[in-house]
Amino acid sequence: MKKFIFQVLATIIGILLLSSIVVLSLIFINIFAFIPSKFVVKDKSILEINLNNSILEDPNERDISISLLNNDKSISLKDILDVINYAQTDDKIKGISLKLSNLNAGYSQISEIRQALLNFKKSKKFIYSYSNDCDQKSYYLSSVADSMFLNPNANIELTGLSAEVLFYKNLGQKYGINFEVIRHGKYKSAVEPYIRDNLSEENRYQLKNILQNFWYKISNDIIASRKISIENFNKYVDSLYSFIPELAFKYKLVDKLIYESQYENLLKKKLGLANDDLFNKISIDQYKEIAQNISRSDNKIAILYATGQIYTGKGNTDIYSKTFIDQINEIKNDDDIKAVILRINSPGGSANASAEILYELYELKEKKPLIVSFSDIAASGGYYISMAADKIYAQENTLTGSIGVLGMIPDVKKLANNVGINSDYVSTNSNSMYYSLTQGTSQGFKEIMSKGIDITYKKFINEVMKGRKMTFNQVDSLGKGRIWSGKEALENGLVDQIGGFYDAIDYAAKKAGVITYNLVSYPKERSGWDLIVNMITSNNNNDDNTGIVGKLIKYELGRENYKLFQRIKNIERNQGVMCLMPFDIEIK
Repeated sequence: MKKFIFQVLATIIGILLLSSIVVLSLIFINIFAFIPSKFVVKDKSILEINLNNSILEDPNERDISISLLNNDKSISLKDILDVINYAQTDDKIKGISLKLSNLNAGYSQISEIRQALLNFKKSKKFIYSYSNDCDQKSYYLSSVADSMFLNPNANIELTGLSAEVLFYKNLGQKYGINFEVIRHGKYKSAVEPYIRDNLSEENRYQLKNILQNFWYKISNDIIASRKISIENFNKYVDSLYSFIPELAFKYKLVDKLIYESQYENLLKKKLGLANDDLFNKISIDQYKEIAQNISRSDNKIAILYATGQIYTGKGNTDIYSKTFIDQINEIKNDDDIKAVILRINSPGGSANASAEILYELYELKEKKPLIVSFSDIAASGGYYISMAADKIYAQENTLTGSIGVLGMIPDVKKLANNVGINSDYVSTNSNSMYYSLTQGTSQGFKEIMSKGIDITYKKFINEVMKGRKMTFNQVDSLGKGRIWSGKEALENGLVDQIGGFYDAIDYAAKKAGVITYNLVSYPKERSGWDLIVNMITSNNNNDDNTGIVGKLIKYELGRENYKLFQRIKNIERNQGVMCLMPFDIEIK
């Protein structure tokens, strides 16, 4: 017993010490933030783009406290686009060097960055790329370069696309947890991970279709840049030629096999410098402060980020309805804000929270233009909240639609019995005990829940009818929980235009009739002081468990494993009526 107590005390002391280090580090960061930067862009500079850390939609997704622990240098998509756009007109920046290996981003984000690089090339400046091993996403982005160089001992992971879905049914059975599921729509596969151990035929069909649409976009972009025929390209991919450097060179997947020092000399030669000359390489982190173009105009365009799953309540991660509505009202009441971009990257979530948010967005639209921009995912509840938009932009590779509703109710009756716990009850009416973790659900509750699902589905359909100006039959034929690619969504009238973040911003400015404006983000970027307070107090004030313990767990598990941890931990949150897509899809 003494040993156990000492272990617990040691763990508590360790967490307190680590917390103190993080807090002190944040304090020092804030002190140094007031020291003016002396960074200057020299003539004949190269912008070096290395995107081996996460690319964030919402700048507030970056957790400075965790970044201190694992040297995470995540950057927002907007910062990347701003830097590339500004470099296009900066005479001191002569070209861009892409150094990519493991790109942690969605294909829609990559498409936006790729388009910005294509625009950069219109300035007649060059883009070179170099890789020491290269995953498929990195190759897709690097293929935009004028010339591609590869380490002679490296390989390129160019394989086509596959999608992996995680299933939890056997986990539930092993520990005696059952899930009562009611759904509307044969494609509403968000519940499949809890009730199956493989893909249904409907889900397999829609995933196959999505992958084919994604690959059409990706492969055609690469083919256009590399000037390879579609037949040859697919042959090279099927044969895995890219895994052998010599074959990658032979079949024109890269332009040259050289070592990194040789690549550096090529850059110097391109700049007209000798091999022993020094040249200035600038990172995105260094350049982004210079690239921030702040207008003197009082006019503002707000970017409202809707990132993550939708929940009720308050929280600083994901989309929590009360917190999100507070931001909507703040934007609505600011007369300097002339238009709003709702940037959505969400698989949906709570039906009630989604409905609350949509109502407030309609109220916002009454006062100022509301333009929606989809990122990688805008499905189910994430699609639902876009219905107030004046115009919806999507990328070809956006996962969207999933118009459908489901209900999921867990019970642990078997688990309780396995560990020797039984329960009994008395009641006054037939459905007084309509649900219990240890008794499950009553038949009456199942029937009324099913009716509620149908009613919520019809409400979803009606909102899409109103927002997209369609008939019931048109929307229903596109619904039933089916997910569409952005390209198919455009063809079916679910979105208005294929375009990126800044296409939406340009349209919003025209709609509002403003020429000069500043972009302001919501949630507002938190200062280091805010992060210190939030890290210590958020467990007490919010529903999202983002306090110090949660941050330390996230640090220990890593970003991807933490997502899986959250998925399992939030099973209880996902009961009731949900507008949720199967977002545990990893497209490789």
